[in-house]
Amino acid sequence: MKTQLPEIEYFRFEQDFMEDNIRCIPMIVRFKLDASGIKLKLKEWSKMTIHERERLAILPIDSPEDIEVYKIHVCSMVRNHTGESATELPVDNMQSGWMQVDVVPLVIEKKLREDNVHMSLAQWRTLSVLQRYALVKLTRPGHENKNFPKALKEFGII
Repeated sequence: MKTQLPEIEYFRFEQDFMEDNIRCIPMIVRFKLDASGIKLKLKEWSKMTIHERERLAILPIDSPEDIEVYKIHVCSMVRNHTGESATELPVDNMQSGWMQVDVVPLVIEKKLREDNVHMSLAQWRTLSVLQRYALVKLTRPGHENKNFPKALKEFGII
């Protein structure tokens, strides 16, 4: 079964794991978790229902109040499913570069050089916050770096 809800922003490079009821945590949810300072483990995610997973993708984080509601909601779901507290993380006020539009973050530039790809500052500025976030996340160790070129292609960089 493939999940396709128009109100949830999924990337094409995520389609492989959007099958089977959103079996991996999509970028939109990762983005919201980082904004709220929560680390959601895959084993916690896997215990949630498809409806709960979709809700985490849909809930807004447009204001500090929204972010607090999101955090409380995630913590409640983790406690209900595991009996344990959710792991809290410090919120990075600089957002690890994805909120910056005046410079391409060094982690992105480094990965682009490794892949022999160029991205101009103008191209970086045209990306949405979520697209910039995805690129930063895809450069991190432990993430599927094979999706970095797919994301660049999807976002019109290559």
